[in-house]
Amino acid sequence: MRFAPSIVLAALLLPPCPARCAQSGPVTVNGIAVKVNGTVITLREIEDEIDEKSMRLLSLQYGRQPAVFQQQVEKLRSDTVQLLVERQLILDEFKTGESAGHYKFPDNYINEEMKRRIRDRFGDRVRMIKTLQEQGITYEAYRQRLKEEFIINAMEYKNVGSEQIVVSPHKIETYYAQHSDKFRVDDQVKLRMIFLANRPDRDAEATKKRAEEILAEIKGGASFAEKASAESEDSYKSEGGLRPAEDRKTLREDLAKAAFQLKPGELSDVLELKEGCYLMKVEEFHPAHLKPLNEVRAEIEKTLELEDRGRLRKEWIERLKAKAFIYSFTAI
Repeated sequence: MRFAPSIVLAALLLPPCPARCAQSGPVTVNGIAVKVNGTVITLREIEDEIDEKSMRLLSLQYGRQPAVFQQQVEKLRSDTVQLLVERQLILDEFKTGESAGHYKFPDNYINEEMKRRIRDRFGDRVRMIKTLQEQGITYEAYRQRLKEEFIINAMEYKNVGSEQIVVSPHKIETYYAQHSDKFRVDDQVKLRMIFLANRPDRDAEATKKRAEEILAEIKGGASFAEKASAESEDSYKSEGGLRPAEDRKTLREDLAKAAFQLKPGELSDVLELKEGCYLMKVEEFHPAHLKPLNEVRAEIEKTLELEDRGRLRKEWIERLKAKAFIYSFTAI
């Protein structure tokens, strides 16, 4: 990659504008951040690329740690610059590189996708144009960006798509052997549970009394699942109280202590806790074990494909950078 002398632009590292974050700060001054083969990437484009959700998340996570927050903001912007540079490199490769002329995108492809997005994201064309205007984007610019998305996706598929990746059975078996801890499963129980909450109109004593009555009915032959559907006051009521299998780490400690003492088919006594009363029935118990290879083969294959795709993409981008002229006003 050929760089002109680098000048650090302080404006790129200014705190985000109020519209993007709860923390107030000066509005970013526009200017050139990077030139890629003559194409300009501006500071405003970088700000526009950073979505509001990311900034809100950083604010929630690090809002009380100003120094850490600023570091994370700078990292987010640096990553965004890198993303925009890579995008432009790919577009330039499509136009003038080895792939020039290999792909054609008929207008009807773009038109059909525009229709779909108008329908799914905006409702109608008038609302779309109004929304884009509020964001400072023209219809033509939005359509051009969509076309560029098609180009980038096609170029990435050609250079780092599934056809370029082969995950052999031997590679899967080796990964399984070297990462066996990932596939170990602790003891698990599959429970049906009935929960009765303490309420203003039913104190703890009355709640316990009702739980004991339900337990007596179940011991007398009533279906636990039916009683859960009728009486339970939690989100699993509609499933007859049946919950996904859980281990000691995922099940609440006070509930796990009782649940793992039961055998399949056994009932707990009434568990009286601060928030209310619980009744449990163990449906299944699964002892700790190592998942067999045939059960996790597809998962491992997907993991290895993602690793290979990441490696191939990194190598491809480095080749594009090596023959590009990038004039950087900030470190990338």
